[in-house]
Amino acid sequence: MTVQTIRPQLTEDDILRLMRGETPEQRASVAHRLCRRIALDVLSDREKAFADEIIAILAEDAADLVRRTLAITLRSSPALPHDVALRLAHDIEAVAIPLLQDSPVFSDEDLVELVLSVTAAKQAAIASRESVSITVSEVITEHGAVEAVRALSINSGAEWTDKSFDDTLRRFGRDEIVQAGLIKRDFIPTHIAEKMVSLVSGQLFDILVNRHELPAQLAIDLAASARERATIDLVEQAGRTNDLPRFVSQLNLNGRLSNSLIMRALCCGQMRFVEHALSELSGVAHQRVWLMIHDAGPLGLQAVFDRAGLPRKMLPAFKAAVTVFHETQHDGGSNDRARFRARMIERVLTQFQAIPKDDLDYLLDKLDYYSEMATREDAREGIDAA
Repeated sequence: MTVQTIRPQLTEDDILRLMRGETPEQRASVAHRLCRRIALDVLSDREKAFADEIIAILAEDAADLVRRTLAITLRSSPALPHDVALRLAHDIEAVAIPLLQDSPVFSDEDLVELVLSVTAAKQAAIASRESVSITVSEVITEHGAVEAVRALSINSGAEWTDKSFDDTLRRFGRDEIVQAGLIKRDFIPTHIAEKMVSLVSGQLFDILVNRHELPAQLAIDLAASARERATIDLVEQAGRTNDLPRFVSQLNLNGRLSNSLIMRALCCGQMRFVEHALSELSGVAHQRVWLMIHDAGPLGLQAVFDRAGLPRKMLPAFKAAVTVFHETQHDGGSNDRARFRARMIERVLTQFQAIPKDDLDYLLDKLDYYSEMATREDAREGIDAA
């Protein structure tokens, strides 16, 4: 078999230059051309065997440039032989890192063994892979260098478990880069958010308490603290909690279930919070409160409103906000909750003229927040689609 079987444009002279090229640059140039064809062409079994032989020769080249060319050209290709990939993974970092970050030929077992035996930079490359399984993630957080844990913390394709989070905080909980990576993840467990409250400060603290669910009592205590009063949003916390009745009960026990908080939540479309708040204050079961708000006409709403002890002067605005909620639709798209809440606030602000200044400022801030969130998600989707 000749090399022309794999690539007609590659001549016998090319193969000689590949094996005996006078300079690394000459051999690297030929290696690039050949590896591109190996990566792109559909090869027969005989052609694949011949290609594997050539790849093995390239992987043994004394010149770093040639081996790096091989690694970069075949970094995403399943055509790279498994044994060669493992050999190159233990090569110098310039050769190994492209493969560790992208090669599909590594199994989870391979990656675990590599994490336990390679340098911090190589570990970080593994942590930056498009997807990182639970098994690999747990090994990195338990045994990896801080560089690797930093990379894993910002990798949205990495799967995290409670063990991963716990090991990360135990080992690197005071590292600000790790803190920022964890806080900016879409989700962190409640007990991890609670631990991080005492570790972070400044802007990271603001992001933590306004992006992730905190234990109910901790959220309430922070909201009551003079130092943190301007940062934590109990309406947002209510929307995140997995145990809303308990959260509302804790608010009431701490004297934080105020008329203003309920009205703000309603204007932001946080209807479940409003329902449970009226249930808590009125002593009426949540299911009955739901019917009285949504399905019993204006007299039902008025009855539960009075039973909850809310001032009658709030009732017209409350009724109007409930009507707006019923008339405002989710659009069914990605991140439609943010768009729904933005539309809800816009309509509330349009219809109500006598909103107290503090509540008005709050709603305007939330309108900016939800609008920006929806715009950012739409832009991200546009980039992904392109």
